[in-house]
Amino acid sequence: MTVTRLDQGQRHRPRMAFLKKIEALMMEMQNPDTGIKTQTQKVMVNDIPHAVAGNDIWQWILQRLQVTQEEALHLGDLFVKYGYIYPLQEPKNLTLKADGSLYRFQTPYFWPAQKWPADDTDYAIYLAKKNIKRKGVLEEYEKEHYNMLNQKINYKWDFVIMQAKEQYKAGKERKKVDRYALDCQERAYWLVNRTPPGMLDVLEYGLDRVTDPNENKKKTLDVYRREIMYYQQAIMKTRVKSSVSLGGLVKYSEQFLSNDPILSGCLPSNPWITDDPEFWDLNAKLVEIPTRMRVERWAFNFSELMRDPKGRQNFQLFLKKEFSGENLGFWEACEDLKYGDQSKVKEKAEEIYKLFLAPGARRWINIDGTTMGITVKGLKHPHRYVLDAAQTHIYMLMKK
Repeated sequence: MTVTRLDQGQRHRPRMAFLKKIEALMMEMQNPDTGIKTQTQKVMVNDIPHAVAGNDIWQWILQRLQVTQEEALHLGDLFVKYGYIYPLQEPKNLTLKADGSLYRFQTPYFWPAQKWPADDTDYAIYLAKKNIKRKGVLEEYEKEHYNMLNQKINYKWDFVIMQAKEQYKAGKERKKVDRYALDCQERAYWLVNRTPPGMLDVLEYGLDRVTDPNENKKKTLDVYRREIMYYQQAIMKTRVKSSVSLGGLVKYSEQFLSNDPILSGCLPSNPWITDDPEFWDLNAKLVEIPTRMRVERWAFNFSELMRDPKGRQNFQLFLKKEFSGENLGFWEACEDLKYGDQSKVKEKAEEIYKLFLAPGARRWINIDGTTMGITVKGLKHPHRYVLDAAQTHIYMLMKK
């Protein structure tokens, strides 16, 4: 199988860090001395080697991690959903059953963090092979993917069919036991990497990020600096005692009580009940005269002011008097980049750079050299969050 990962700049996903912890547990599970004992088990009419029972996996997690039964079952369920363990008796059901149901450990080659993501060509070969084996009988979603891939990579479809036939021919030459186990393994892999409609896609990590914890390379000063910056952004706030946290929650609730239309009611009336649109008119985004309650909310914290379009409008007037109106303009442009159309990300990032960051820019903003270096480097492969460091710097300047 040929699995490629396209270089899209700052492409890495920080949530992948937890996969390393799962892999460490997988290695412990397969330890011949302290791990789960595997043995040959009969599945239908086949004697499958190196099989384990779901109950054994569950019990091992209980003893190793000292967690509750529900937590152990949930963690084992995640092991199956992420493709580290695959079922033998119900290949389509990626859940862990704490009974005599049989499973096998997925080979490390198919672990999610090893080869990312699975290529369309490999999936097309898998579907073509399955189509040959079942003589055209595929699942509905598989038929849709098969037809879509046929159009998408039509230029090498002959290669796909040839590879599918070769793999099918090689599979027939294997022992029936090995063929059954490999079919379950391959099916589980594609259920994880090409999730059917209605199933949870556990590998959907959303937007790309900067740090790849699975990348093995020499630790340089720049690597440590980027790791420190990543963890600082991830933590954001210092840890506090639960009593302090609960006290803050109570204070927050008391502060916002009078401004909550659900708890304190809508003034002058609830438009959903009375059909009176005056509430919407008084609280329109850019109403000429904002209500007293709305203005009081701006004083709660700076984020409330920035969240309100009318508040930002008034804040912009203040910034112009201070000859720093370009700061808010840059912040709003970064927000538009984050939440705008994906197809225009590169274009918007270049416009923002020319308008606010380039030497001699018309609305040049003042940021430190380190932040500028990070930003300029990121703009070589622009994405939605490429200006995060600069935006945070300007946000703190405006807040002060």
